[in-house]
This record gives sequence, C-alpha cells and structure tokens, in this order.
Amino acid sequence: MAAERSTADILNAAVQVRQAARSAARGAAGIDAVLAALSEVAEYDHASLARWDPLRERHTTLAGCYPADATAYIETRLHRDPVFAVLRDPNRGGLWLGEVPWHLLAASPGFREVLRPLGIAGGVAQCLFAADGSYVGMLNLSTRRPRPAPDAARAAVTLLTEALAAAVTVPHIDEPSGRGATRPQRPGGLSPRELEVLAHLTTGRTNREIAERLYVTPRTVGTHIEHILAKLDLPNRAAAAARAVAWGITPAD
Repeated sequence: MAAERSTADILNAAVQVRQAARSAARGAAGIDAVLAALSEVAEYDHASLARWDPLRERHTTLAGCYPADATAYIETRLHRDPVFAVLRDPNRGGLWLGEVPWHLLAASPGFREVLRPLGIAGGVAQCLFAADGSYVGMLNLSTRRPRPAPDAARAAVTLLTEALAAAVTVPHIDEPSGRGATRPQRPGGLSPRELEVLAHLTTGRTNREIAERLYVTPRTVGTHIEHILAKLDLPNRAAAAARAVAWGITPAD
C-alpha cells in the first residue's frame, strides 16, 4: 500500500501540474504531461482531459487512458447525461463520485453503462471554464477502488481548473501545424459562448430561458447578444437567428 501523501506533497505536485499546463498552453509540451502530473495530486486508474467543441456539440479527448467505449461516451454522450447538468454549474467545484446522490447515479447512463462495468468506485469530474465564463472542457479522473481524496487534493483539483482550461483551449492542440497550414475560424469571429447563445436564438427563447440552460445570468446573455449583433453587423436578434440558421448552427438540446 502506498504511503499516505502529505499536504505539502500534494501542493508541490499541484505546482508541477500548473507548470505542465502552462507549457501545454504555450505549445511547449503535450496534454499527456498534464495528466501524468495530475496523478501525483489525485490518484487514478483512468483519466482524460477533453475539449468542448460548441460547433460540433461534442467533446474531443486531448489526452486520456479510458477504454474506447468510455472515451466515446465522454466525447459524444456525456453532455446529455443527467449528471452533466449538475457538473456544468460554474458555481460548484468538482463532483466526486462518492458524493453523487444515488438517485442521480441511477438515472445516469454513464454510470450504468460505462463506469459501473469498469468497476469504478471513486474519482472526480470537473468542468473547465474560460475567463469569460464559457464552458471549454472537462477533466475526468476515476479509480477502481475507493480512495478517499485528502482535502488538499480536492482543493488542488479545484484551484487548477483555470490552468487546465487554458491548456485545453489552445489552438495548437487539435489544429493543423506546419508551413502553409490553416486554422479553422469560428463563424463571424464569435467566441464559443457567443456561438452557444447564437444557437439558442434560433429557438425563440428569452434571455432568461437561455441563461437557465447556460448557467449564467440573463444580463450576461444580453451582453453576449449585444456582442453578437456588433460582430455580425446585424440589427436585432431575429436577424442573428436567421444568420445562425443559414450557418446550420442549432443548440445541443
């Protein structure tokens, strides 16, 4: 049995994770190094760092060691899992498996079809948000036997989310590189969050209804809409909705 790590050990490991994440954000290292460093903060048997693509409405795994079926679930179905609605709340920290209410686990296809067959008994899922509040990706760590996480490890995972978010959003991770390579541009130069708001405008939802789905305030939605109209040089939200339809942009739900 491994010796119990001290708070100092965990904090020192967290510093290494932050350095690895900063190197990844600069393109000087890969995301695999970030996950490797995280193993010294919170032990795991399986792990992944995934980036959210608002245009394709799916996650893309940047580094991970889950089996193929679990990776596929994270990428294409996790954002529709009942547990994800809890995870997506930007006001909460990570969701540790042992603290998820049983009724929520019972309603989760991810737990029934993926985690339980793998023998997963512990771990944490942590959503990652950019500075503007937009959802950019997710960290998943899983263990096959109960391993109570020290308070220092829980705090470290939460405090590292900003650095992890920066690492998963850098363009070099999943875009072409080399001489003559081009990078795909977001329509109209809109941010990922603005694209999400634009997609919801096609449904005719009010600012409050959009805010409830994106876990932000109605005022924040209004600000995003102002920016959308300015960037696209459009007169009103109806025109913005029409532009979204023309681009084939629709909300995930």
